[in-house]
Amino acid sequence: MDQKSIAPERFSWRPRLAEGGQLKSLSLVEALEADIRAGRVAPGARLPPQRAIAEALGVDLTTVTRAFNEARRRGLVDAKAGRGTFVRRLVEGGGAELHAAPAVDLSLNIPPQPAAARLQHLIPETIADLLSTEQGMLHLRYQESSGSIPDRAAGSIWLRDRIADVKPSSVLLASGAQSALFAVCDCLVRPGETIAAGFVTYPGVTAIAQQRGYVLDPVVMDEDGIIPDSFEDRCRHAAPKALYLIPAIDNPTTATLPEARRRKIVAIARRHSVAIIEDDPYSSLLKDAPVSFAKLAPELTWHIATLSKCATPALRIAYVAAPSDAQALRLAGVLRAMNLMAPPLNAALASRWITTGRLDEIRNAIRDEAAARQKIARSLLGRFEYAADPHGHHLWLRMPPHWRATDLADHAERAGFAVVPSSAFAISDAHPEAVRISLGVAADRESLLKALKLLSELLAQPVLPSKAIV
Repeated sequence: MDQKSIAPERFSWRPRLAEGGQLKSLSLVEALEADIRAGRVAPGARLPPQRAIAEALGVDLTTVTRAFNEARRRGLVDAKAGRGTFVRRLVEGGGAELHAAPAVDLSLNIPPQPAAARLQHLIPETIADLLSTEQGMLHLRYQESSGSIPDRAAGSIWLRDRIADVKPSSVLLASGAQSALFAVCDCLVRPGETIAAGFVTYPGVTAIAQQRGYVLDPVVMDEDGIIPDSFEDRCRHAAPKALYLIPAIDNPTTATLPEARRRKIVAIARRHSVAIIEDDPYSSLLKDAPVSFAKLAPELTWHIATLSKCATPALRIAYVAAPSDAQALRLAGVLRAMNLMAPPLNAALASRWITTGRLDEIRNAIRDEAAARQKIARSLLGRFEYAADPHGHHLWLRMPPHWRATDLADHAERAGFAVVPSSAFAISDAHPEAVRISLGVAADRESLLKALKLLSELLAQPVLPSKAIV
C-alpha cells in the first residue's frame, strides 16, 4: 500500500516521516507536530488508523503505536474510545489545549529499571572513574571492530555461565543484538536463501530478512517452543541455511526450550548441516537456565548475548560467541563494514561492571523487580489464558474467544496504553490470536497496575466496535 491508499476525503492528514530522524517513531511524531503547527492539519481532525499508517509508510505497527503514544504524551492528539484519534487544539506558548493523560506503553520490551539497580548513579559514577586516568582516556579512541582485548575477555567472563569453555578470541562485541544478528545472518545466508524460525518470532529478524532478501520459513511451536519434528520437516523441504531461535523466555511467547528438546534440535541441525543462531537476551534472568545450544553444538552455534534485557538498552553492547576463531574474524569484517565498532566507552563500562560483579547485582535487581511485576500481572490477569516466566518482563496473552488481537490493540491504544498483537510477530498466517504485554517500561508498579487493570476490564467486555456506527 502506498500513501495514496489513505483516502484524503476521510482523513485530513497524509502520514509521512520527518527527514533526519534516527527513530522512525519519533520521525512520524515530528512530522505530525510540524504539520499541526503549520496549519496543514486542523484541530479536531481524525487521524488514519494505526494499521493504515503502518502499511502506507512501510513500517512496523509497533513503530506507529509508539509514535501515537508519544504524540499523546506531547499533547498533540487525543484518543476517543470507539471513534479514533483526533488532533488537539494548541494554545499560545506551544502547548496543548489540555494536558494529555500520560500513556502507559506495554509494547516496548525493555527491562524494568528499579531503584535498587542504581543505574542513574552507577552510569555517571563508572564513566567518571573510567576517565579519571590517562589510560582511561583511551576509551575515547577508535578500537578494533571485534572489541578490545580486555572487553572481549570481560565478555567471555559474562558468557561462562552459558558456555563454560568460551575463549576470548572467539568472542566479539557488537553495537547491540540487532547489529550482531544482522552481521551473523550476513555471514551465513545469501539473498534468496532460507532461515527457519518459529511461526511467531522477534520482529528484528523479520526486518533483516526483508532488507536482505532472505526467506523466513515457519516452524510450528507449542508451549515449550519450536517442535523438533516440524524443524526436521522444514529441513527436508526448505533446506534452511540457519535456524533462528530465542531459547529462553522466548520473545514473544515466553517459552523456554527444555534440555531434551534442545538436544533433539541439535541432532537435526547436525544431520542437515544447519547453523544455529542462538539469540539469548533473557537466560541470565533465569536462576537455573537449561544448557545452551553453544555448549551442546559449539561447531554450529552463533551465540548472541545482549545486555539490553538484563541491564539497559542504552549500553548498546552485545557479545557474540562465534563457532571458531576463524568465524570470529569473518564476523569482525562484517561488523567493521556495518558500524565500525561498538561504542568503546560503553564497552569499558560494561567490562568494569562484569569484572567487579556489579552487572550481576544489576541483573538480580531487575530480576526481582520483574518477579514483583509478574505477581501484579497474575493478580489482574489470572483469569485469562497467558504464558509468562516468573523472572521475565513480558507475557503472552491469548485472546478470549470474543476478541481478535488487532482489535484489542486498537482499543487499548484508545484507552491510553499499548500492547502488541501477534500479527506483528507472525511469519505465517498460522499464528495464535494473542498479544505481547511488556511489564518493564512502566515507570513504577502503580502505573503498571493501572494499565493492567484497564486491560483486564477491556478483556472482560464484549467485542467493541472499532468504528463509530452512525
